[in-house]
Amino acid sequence: MDLVPVTVRRARRDDCPDILAIYNDAVLTTTASYDFEPRTLEHRLAWYDAHVKQDFAMFVAEQQGRVVGWSSLSPYHDRAGYRYTAENSIYVAADRRGQGLGSKLLSPLLEAARLRGLHTVIAVIDASNDASLRLHRKFGFAQCGHFRQVGHKFERWLDVVYMQWFA
Repeated sequence: MDLVPVTVRRARRDDCPDILAIYNDAVLTTTASYDFEPRTLEHRLAWYDAHVKQDFAMFVAEQQGRVVGWSSLSPYHDRAGYRYTAENSIYVAADRRGQGLGSKLLSPLLEAARLRGLHTVIAVIDASNDASLRLHRKFGFAQCGHFRQVGHKFERWLDVVYMQWFA
């Protein structure tokens, strides 16, 4: 068991290169994201700035000075009627998956959702991502949709599960 402590804190703009590296690894090696091409640092900085401007929470898990995971809330849709709903994202570095970091990153994210006055958080998860499905169930998310063969990556059709949490 790894005894090196993990600190979860609000993300800073200077965390964006590490956040980007974790995301881009997931893009290239997993179906956690349906992006095909790695994103650029410029894209990630604009993403960060937009989140700050719109007051959407972002957290990082840091261990021995290294960002090993991140989580964020993002607008679910840009229409005013969805202003009390957000979508969450959680990504963990490949060498740290399965070690409980998802729980450490999701807990403060949901508290931030409550404090922001959000009513619900939506998780959009590849149906084969059992770890993410279990994580979200653990925090009270309930499945509210299963869309079959709506994504296509790595030469196969992918299902998407929608899960929902209420503040």
